[in-house]
Amino acid sequence: MTRNYLLSTALTIMLGVGGLSLAAESSQPALTKKTLVTAISTAETPQDHQRIANYYKAEAGRMLAEAKEHDELAVAYAKSPNAHATKHPMSGQTAEHCKFFADAARKAAQASRELAKLHEEMAKPAK
Repeated sequence: MTRNYLLSTALTIMLGVGGLSLAAESSQPALTKKTLVTAISTAETPQDHQRIANYYKAEAGRMLAEAKEHDELAVAYAKSPNAHATKHPMSGQTAEHCKFFADAARKAAQASRELAKLHEEMAKPAK
């Protein structure tokens, strides 16, 4: 295993563990994709918004880990090009495909960070 892969895995685990401890502190289970919409539409308290912010922070971490994985795959495919790169440039076995999805995952992570900030602002008590 590469050092980068190990660091990426460790980061993903740390984010997951952090999310679990935050969920335990709020005495509510961590949000899932299925429960997110309901949580957003019913959020009223600072705790509700912080819970949503925590979901988006974890999602940003997952997206960054996915981007890193695709970056590593792009390097590997670039080192050993194959016929797919010429005939089917965006097939799943090309560096271009991996670069595209790495970029998309980074953009998704940024969007998740922005949503987390928004909900953290909503969680702050009014002055």
